Amino acid sequence: SAARLLQAIWREEQGLPIGRHRSRNGKSRRMGSRLNQIAGRAGANFLLPAIATLVRREVAYREIGAAIETDRLYRNLLSSMPLAFNLFALLKLDLTFATNVLKLVIPGFTGTVTQVLFEHSPGRGHPAFTADYTAFDVLIRYRTEAGKRGLIAIEQKYSETTHETNQPTRPHFDYLSRESGLYKEPDAKALRANPCQQFWREHLLAATMIQRGLYDEGRFIVIAPRLNWQAQTGIVTYARHLSAADANQPAFASLFLERFIEAIATAGETEFARRLHERYCDFARVDALVDAHLAAEDDLTPFTTAP
Repeated sequence: SAARLLQAIWREEQGLPIGRHRSRNGKSRRMGSRLNQIAGRAGANFLLPAIATLVRREVAYREIGAAIETDRLYRNLLSSMPLAFNLFALLKLDLTFATNVLKLVIPGFTGTVTQVLFEHSPGRGHPAFTADYTAFDVLIRYRTEAGKRGLIAIEQKYSETTHETNQPTRPHFDYLSRESGLYKEPDAKALRANPCQQFWREHLLAATMIQRGLYDEGRFIVIAPRLNWQAQTGIVTYARHLSAADANQPAFASLFLERFIEAIATAGETEFARRLHERYCDFARVDALVDAHLAAEDDLTPFTTAP
């Protein structure tokens, strides 16, 4: 609720028109965290014109089967999908900048970024991987100083709770879970249920990409706001199922969204980082609005004392 209100505050500050949301029963209502069609298609959900241009190109050239919901991407201010573009577009446009940011947020990272991809899978539905449509919000390719090919697979969260979806388990995943060596108990039911199941599927996809020889090493990273306690609980819960990763397996890690934005500032994009923080993480503005509302209520409420 606080994140939704923060997006509504940002929209009003930008002078952007409010949009509508249609519920499953067909009812339509105005929603502060939505843009109208005109503003959405104009790219107002993105913090720079260059990002809006990049998004249109990514949508036009998206991978076959990529789950890019264009209405959500262009009009939903609260969605993690436009956040992923706002957070990583400058990294895609400047690979040197991307390398510098990763060196700040990943301990021991010495690679050089060679490519940044959005909504990526090496082969949707292909049995060599997960045989389904699992994909990463962002995938970063890099080369190490020794010439190894590396991947950083990223799942982006914002207001999501890690309880949004619960896909049925496929036998192929059971096989991959045992083959991967990632888990203390690869057949654990908890891995196949929320809040772990999405992380389990994506981590296994990253593992198959290394096992099938596409990459030599890698990491699977979840980025979420510090104050999203449900996502942070889901991350900790999933991590408890993991065995110690070896060099042939993708290590699991998480990053606070706030920390990633700080790294963008440190790497040289100070003003853009300020805009990211203001839009996505400055909940002091929500506190101020709530405090003002409560103060106004107090002014209207007669004060009485018991006799």
